[in-house]
Amino acid sequence: MTAILEGVVDRPFIPTEYVVRLARTPWECAGYHALRREVFCREQHVFTEDDRDAIDDVAIPIIAACCMAGMPDRVVGAVRIHEAEPGIWRGSRLAVHEDHRKLGRIGAELIRMAVSTAHGLGATRFLAQVQEQNVLFFRRLHWKSLGVVTLHGLPHHDMEADLSRYPAHGLDQIWLLRPQPRIRQVA
Repeated sequence: MTAILEGVVDRPFIPTEYVVRLARTPWECAGYHALRREVFCREQHVFTEDDRDAIDDVAIPIIAACCMAGMPDRVVGAVRIHEAEPGIWRGSRLAVHEDHRKLGRIGAELIRMAVSTAHGLGATRFLAQVQEQNVLFFRRLHWKSLGVVTLHGLPHHDMEADLSRYPAHGLDQIWLLRPQPRIRQVA
């Protein structure tokens, strides 16, 4: 029996469902900030102790939460949006927990929710400063680079989303993700 379970203990739990929505409960907001600290402070060392700034006072937090028995259980993805100027919205602090990055869709769905929500709130442009290693990912999601900048000592691209690819919607959206397992081909 132990031979069958060998290596299973070290594997992360990958849930069968995720929800993507605006953070609205205290535990979702706490998880949103904890994940950002984990990614931007502990993992990437972009900030020392906390990544919060003045934008958090006006930003709309969006989360991806993995589900247990159909109920959101733990925040594994985060992004925030805010209106920087009338009609000009920005997204920032996109983070996905390391154990859930291989799924691939969580980051894309957070971006889609962020841009579509801002579009529904009147965005005529949606911008973000994207770390160099993520530029190709954003291009695949219909974003274009407007130029290179250095932030926190790291190369970033100023990027803009093609709003025609992101239908506008309201604040009360909840998206359900069900990852599709990869089936290995046996020769």
